[in-house]
Parts: sequence; structure tokens; C-alpha cells
Amino acid sequence: MVQEKKLVDEVSGWLKIYDDGSVNRTWSGPDQFKFMAEPVPPHEQFVDGVATRDVIAHDGSGHRVRLYLPEKAPKDNQKLPILLHFHGGGFCISEPDWFMYYNVYTRFARSTRSIVVSPFLRRSPEHRLPAAIDDAFETLLWLQSVARSGSREPWLEQHADFDRVFLIGDSSGGNVVHEVAARAGSVDMSPVRVAGAIPVHPGYVRSNRSRSEMEMPQTPFLTLDMLDKFLTLALPVGATKDHPITCPMGAAAPPLEGLKLPPVLMCVAEMDLIRDTEMEYYEALKKANKDVELFVSIGMTHSFYLNKIAVDLDPNVGAQTEALICKVKDFIEKH
Repeated sequence: MVQEKKLVDEVSGWLKIYDDGSVNRTWSGPDQFKFMAEPVPPHEQFVDGVATRDVIAHDGSGHRVRLYLPEKAPKDNQKLPILLHFHGGGFCISEPDWFMYYNVYTRFARSTRSIVVSPFLRRSPEHRLPAAIDDAFETLLWLQSVARSGSREPWLEQHADFDRVFLIGDSSGGNVVHEVAARAGSVDMSPVRVAGAIPVHPGYVRSNRSRSEMEMPQTPFLTLDMLDKFLTLALPVGATKDHPITCPMGAAAPPLEGLKLPPVLMCVAEMDLIRDTEMEYYEALKKANKDVELFVSIGMTHSFYLNKIAVDLDPNVGAQTEALICKVKDFIEKH
């Protein structure tokens, strides 16, 4: 007789873990959100001005990367900057081909006139941190290999400006931005230049609850249950939220003064559950004399722009999404 596997843990709609160690990431929350977690197949022809393809960046590990290429516009310079994007999901869920990311990446590619490169990062709890960070940095090294003509990737070889690589990521992907920027600053990346880092609503926390965690609204994109459980599943066994990956401004992390970081655009949502600790990171960068600017989305919650329903139906959310994309575009053009 086959023994039924037992549910040992779940995270509000997003994730179920069973006693045999298996993980089910099928969306089980309200049906109207389900389409956002569905994968979009790659299409090498231009659809709404963007083509997309998946490539294997590392034969040994099978590490995959999704590319988003905007259709050439008359006003484009010869080469386009690269937005190296790390997806969010508390290190446990989501993929770069999910519709909610496809929808945002294609918009970023069109609006900022950039090639978006987004790696499929290994996820927890099967692959605990620093696995996702290693995959992300591996992707930057792959870009370096393409720039040196050691790896073939025609879209990048023909269209990419390797002197203008920007690291961008939302939620836990924002944590990845900091870690990859710090690693890149300690090695020779030439001919690649990391020109900027853009953490968007990064998952910075401490072991002790902040005031914003107690007072700000919970949303389908971030609840306290998600925050606590995802990080318990993702951090190395025995680690707390004071770990350097989740608290780079804390005592356990390498001093920010000693890191060689590119210019940083720190994006915060005013009503984000973890706003207070994000602001601590921003203040710590300023105190360490880093080149950092702050952009706040007024009245918005965590990763608000990923919610296509709200972006389409609520004019304010739509306007704040447009403002965020415009700010990123300005930052890219400035650096």
C-alpha cells in the first residue's frame, strides 16, 4: 500500500512542503491571481516590441537564463545596456518566466531600451542560501565570458553594451543585487562594468520585528507568515534574520565601508511591511559614504507593480508603476 505523504508546512497560497521533502509550488490562493504565476513560453519573434529566449549559460549545471530583447528603435544607440534582473519570491518561489515577471520585464525592456537578462535561480528549501546568490553571480561571470567571446550568445554579442550592466532585483532579488554587487567589486570583471545597482523593495529584515512590520498592511505579495517562513526555509540551517544576506546593514555583515559598490538606486514602497529595515540599509549606505539615491513609491505596498490586476484597474497603482520605471530609466541614462 502506498503511504500518503503528509503536509508538514505551507506558506499562504504559495508553497506546500511534505514529509518526504517534496515541495509543491502550485498557486492555491484566490483563482483570479493564478494567471500571474503561469509560465510564458519564449518567443524569438517580436511581440509588442520585445522578443524573448531561454539559453543555457552553463552546460555543467544546466543553469538557465531568460533574455528579453527590445525591438530596435530609430533613436537607439548602437548598443543597449543590460539589466541583469534577479526575481523575488523569498528565495523560495517564482521564476523569471512567470507571467507577472514577463509582463514587467517586457515593459522594462521597452521603456528603458535595455536587454533584460534574468537567471533561473535555484530555490529554497531544496537549495538553501547562498545557492541563489551563487547562480546570480555565475550569470554575471557568464556575461563576462560572452563579452570576452568565450561563450556564444548572438543577441548579446550584437546588441549589448557590456560597459553598462545594471543589477536590479525585487524583494529577495534586491538582497541578491547587494550580494552580487559586493562580489563583483572584489574581482576583475573586465570588460564588463557593473554601472549601477537597483534594489527594489529588498527583503532586508532583523530578528526583531520592526515597527513597519507591525503597522503596515499585509498583501498577497507579502504577509508576515510569508516573510518568516520563507526566510526560515531559505537561510542556512540555524541562521537567524540577522544573517548578512538578509541584514547587510547588521553587525554580522561585512562593514559597508569596506565594500566596493557601484552607484545605488534604492527603491522603497511607503506602505511596505519591511520599509523600516530597508530605510536602515539606505541610511547605512549613506553613512558609509556610498553613492546612493532613494526613490519612494508613495502609498504603495511591497512589489505592488507585479500585481497586473491592480496596475490595470487602479490608476494610482498604474501611475506609480510608470514613475518607478521612469526613475530606473533616468538612473540608467545617468550612469
